[in-house]
Amino acid sequence: MECTVRWTGLSGMSFLAETGSGHLVTMDGAPDGGGRNLAPRPMEIVLAGTGGCTAYDVVLILRKSGQDIRGCEVTLKAERAEKDPKVFTKLHFHFIVTGANLKPNLVERAIKLSHEKYCSASIMLEKTAEMSHTFEIIEQA
Repeated sequence: MECTVRWTGLSGMSFLAETGSGHLVTMDGAPDGGGRNLAPRPMEIVLAGTGGCTAYDVVLILRKSGQDIRGCEVTLKAERAEKDPKVFTKLHFHFIVTGANLKPNLVERAIKLSHEKYCSASIMLEKTAEMSHTFEIIEQA
């Protein structure tokens, strides 16, 4: 896996990342750091990537478990250290899983497997952050 990140110019703190799969992601800094607030901050991208990583796992695990999953949303709330490096110190994941006749124990198991075995991003972040998880199931006929 690889990624190239380029500073887009002298007038601010925007960066353009090109992923190994050929996709582009723009990042920018806060105005107090020389940015113009035109795109997400790099650490917001880390948080979003972690959410995508774990949601992917949960959907895949529930599908493989024979569950009729129709939606998966995860909200991440993070706290960061006050001093540099401002690593994440707390992360809370709240999953909203939608489907028909979803078994709560299988949803809980899928979340646990993601965070303990499959989601590389959350497993890396666990080195500095206290993790917590909650979930709710929305029944769809």
